[in-house]
Amino acid sequence: MSGSVQSALRGYSTFLRSSDGRPALLGLLGAVLTTLGSFGAGAIRVHDTTLEAAHLSWLRFGHGLVLSSILFWTGIALLVIAWIRLGRAALGGRLEVSQVAGTVGLWIAPLLVAVPLYSRDAYSYLAQGALLRDGFDPYVDGPVVNPNGLLDDVSGIWTTTTAPYGPLFILIAKWITQLCGDNVLAGVIALRFAMLPGIALSVWGVTKLARHFGAKPAVSLWFAVLNPLVIVHLVGGVHNEALMVGLMVAGIAMVLDRQHLFGVAVIVTAVAVKGTAAIALPFVVWIWFHHRREANPEESTAKAFGTVLAASVGVFVALFAAFTVIAGVGLGWMTALAGSIKIINYITLPTALAQITAFLAAPFTDLHLAPILVVTRALGIVLLALTLVVLWWRFRQNERRNVMGILLGLLAVCVLSPASLPWYYTWPLAVAGAFTWSRRTLAIIAGLSVWLMVVFMPTGSIGLYSLWNVALAVALGALAGWSLLGPDPLKVRPKLGLAPAV
Repeated sequence: MSGSVQSALRGYSTFLRSSDGRPALLGLLGAVLTTLGSFGAGAIRVHDTTLEAAHLSWLRFGHGLVLSSILFWTGIALLVIAWIRLGRAALGGRLEVSQVAGTVGLWIAPLLVAVPLYSRDAYSYLAQGALLRDGFDPYVDGPVVNPNGLLDDVSGIWTTTTAPYGPLFILIAKWITQLCGDNVLAGVIALRFAMLPGIALSVWGVTKLARHFGAKPAVSLWFAVLNPLVIVHLVGGVHNEALMVGLMVAGIAMVLDRQHLFGVAVIVTAVAVKGTAAIALPFVVWIWFHHRREANPEESTAKAFGTVLAASVGVFVALFAAFTVIAGVGLGWMTALAGSIKIINYITLPTALAQITAFLAAPFTDLHLAPILVVTRALGIVLLALTLVVLWWRFRQNERRNVMGILLGLLAVCVLSPASLPWYYTWPLAVAGAFTWSRRTLAIIAGLSVWLMVVFMPTGSIGLYSLWNVALAVALGALAGWSLLGPDPLKVRPKLGLAPAV
């Protein structure tokens, strides 16, 4: 082990023993309890042979399930409390980037072996990878055409749905199923390890973005990466957003650092994982254009923009074509994006509007939700398209405006798309790490992050229509935001007092 690594480990060990570092250990305990609780309360397999072999199947039923749920929710509560305490220390200028980054790794470690949390998507990923492994096209066929040991655990709604992910991710899922076969436990853990480079890239990219725009990197890492919404959903939930977001923010940081071709290539790689990252590409064209104009002021605006646009399109076409050819698939994933219409919840505006309309109309008409959804979602898509075009043009002036345009564009996708899920909000959250926010805004971000994290059931089912689950999510979110902002009912405030608002 090199001297620099040993020195870093000694420094982090010293931090953990300090008053500002002890919350990191509290969060570690929370992650451990969350992992232990997941074996009964998480998105468990239909027939978990591993638990059966270990004589632990009782954790899934009766008193065992009660115990698992207590462990799980205690762990989540400890993670939230620890996160808020670290946030207060970061806002007070008492945390360094290395300390926040180290805590990200500390909290992730136990979750690497957890049962998938708040989602069953990991099982779908494996089944889609097995399709490509076994000679099927996951953009043409759903997992149901390939009966194997992975199919039982895929949510019924997705067994007939084709893959909506980019060719690189499907290729990664294929490699994992080749390595692990139909072993679900090994496959889930391998998927998590495959996503970890994305978390590392998020740490690096958010730090670079914050420094570029004069924000406090420790604060940015605290709310954009250490956030329990990221830790629990992206790592615990095994979502490919972990890799997509990391590549996207790293690519944006590289373009800002004038590594234009390489940065665009990294963002295109993110698109090859999940298409949402494409929102960033039109805005980084502006960044590259501004840099070119600064370096060549005598060049005409049209020539500079045309050159940059042609280079960006060329990188996209060449690299994306290469991923597609290597994976041996076509472009069917683009049409598979329509499969999201099966998701119905009110954290996206078109669906919320449709549900409110159906509820208000129920006493007076026999109009049902389905036809209303068709109209509101169509309007949402039109509004989203217009919003993205307007944002691209209105936020063209300089680097700061360009990156803010990416942030607002990703947020618009979350809010106006036909369907959205809690972990989608990690997309704009990562880009938000580029900027300085007031303490009140950070309190709102903290509250919404916690609400989104827990508003689904840990089994992966939607908890938005359970009064008790929504009440718990609201209470935890309100407490998180309130504790960061001022009043501190659970005494999570450090004794050193508050720093001025950032």
